[in-house]
This record gives sequence, structure tokens and C-alpha cells, in this order.
Amino acid sequence: MSAEQTLKTLIIQKAWEDASFKEELCTNPKKAIEAAFGIVVPEEIVIVAVEETTSKFYLVIPPDPAVVLDGSDDPVGMW
Repeated sequence: MSAEQTLKTLIIQKAWEDASFKEELCTNPKKAIEAAFGIVVPEEIVIVAVEETTSKFYLVIPPDPAVVLDGSDDPVGMW
């Protein structure tokens, strides 16, 4: 598992266990992540946190690997 996946898993687990963290994560994700994990997310990174329910599902389409690999999309590494 990559460092990014590990961090995502930790964030999700904390949101399940801590209602106030989940609320802050949904309203101000960068602040919540910094407070809980000490990770400062760069200003140019946008994080949108949404909560799925049993009747609402979000499909996340990741960046096209061909675009990322050719350098035309300037990805910022793991925060």
C-alpha cells in the first residue's frame, strides 16, 4: 500500500471514530488533516471531503496516467 493510500485509510478510520473530526474534515479538510496528523497540505492542493451514504455514491475518476507521465499535468507529490 502506498503512503497516500495509507494516509487516506487513516483519515477515513479517524472520521469513523471521531464525529467532530469528520465534521471538520467535511467543512475544512486541510485544517482537520493538519490538526489530526500534523500534515500541512500545500496551498495549491485542493481537498474536497464528502460523506457517502447507503443511497449516495461518489465515483472518483483519477488523473489520466498518460497525462501525468508525460509531465503535462504538474502533480504535486504526496503532501
